[in-house]
Amino acid sequence: MDLEQKIEKIKECLKDKEVIIAFSGGADSTLIAKIAKDVCKEAAAVTVDNGVLPPDCISNATEIAKEIGIPHEVVRYNLMENETFKSNLPSRCFICKNEMYNKLQDIANEKGIYTLIDGTNISDLLEDRPGIMVNYEKNIVSPLVYAGFTDEDVRKTLKKLNVHYSTSTTCFATRISRYSEISPKKINRISYGESFIKNMVRDGPVRVRDDNNIARIEVGNVEKLLNMGILNHINSELKSVGFKRVALDISGYGEPEKELVVYKPCKDEENKIMFETELPYELDIKNTCSELKKLGSTKCSEQMGIAMLEIEGRNVTVFKTGKIVARRVTDKEDAEKVLIDVLPCIRRKLE
Repeated sequence: MDLEQKIEKIKECLKDKEVIIAFSGGADSTLIAKIAKDVCKEAAAVTVDNGVLPPDCISNATEIAKEIGIPHEVVRYNLMENETFKSNLPSRCFICKNEMYNKLQDIANEKGIYTLIDGTNISDLLEDRPGIMVNYEKNIVSPLVYAGFTDEDVRKTLKKLNVHYSTSTTCFATRISRYSEISPKKINRISYGESFIKNMVRDGPVRVRDDNNIARIEVGNVEKLLNMGILNHINSELKSVGFKRVALDISGYGEPEKELVVYKPCKDEENKIMFETELPYELDIKNTCSELKKLGSTKCSEQMGIAMLEIEGRNVTVFKTGKIVARRVTDKEDAEKVLIDVLPCIRRKLE
């Protein structure tokens, strides 16, 4: 399916609906807001300020909504009042998303609108994002998943439409290593560190990770910081706000985009093509199997931790460990099509 066909699928998903969009101003929600503005009967964007967002996140979202021409509302509440969230367990993202969608549902009810949509895309389903489970529990519609949009598809479409979006939308809690308590002190020093370094690099993403009192810096262009005077200045500033050590990640910000599937030769089946992908979390086989039955004939064993799906002559095996293997596909493109159908059916275990 080419990009134009995918865009048409999004329009098909949204056409004539009345929707509330979970809007951060990031690439995904901006694309959804842009299309919804054009094809929905009624569309409004809502940004939830949870108290742990970068200072420019809300102002950027407001400006981008204005550029798109979509009604926009900001709802505020303080996640730092939630003790379970502050304990920073692996379920932290789930807690945050659940609170956020409760707020959005209240607004939808007030307006008489019952369709909540978000910007989750197919690439997100390959990552360790427990908050996505809230989407399934609360029936949040994800048009980008429905249309098979990846991160790359989103960026290409926004460029084609000449639509501006924000690159600073993730909350500061994501910078703190798991099981390390989230505190105002940590949030404040991360915020200070990122603002300080942004003034130096001027453009591109900046992240200051708090790894148990070690500041790990990620920037889009590492070369801008490769000067001993600059590094010493950063070291002094970040230590002055409580970090014990300061490190620069020379790999830069982010990781290379993960391929949906990779080719794996079949040792015992010379004429069979096999592709696989590995999810970074453990699966709930019982619930995954229940969802896969919507696609085709399914055989499952909770004891063995495996689910097998037959879909249009292809075979897909899903393992409890997170591995997904596609067999009897014609090529990589065919395997990706199958995976795009399968990924929304995956249900993970929450720790």
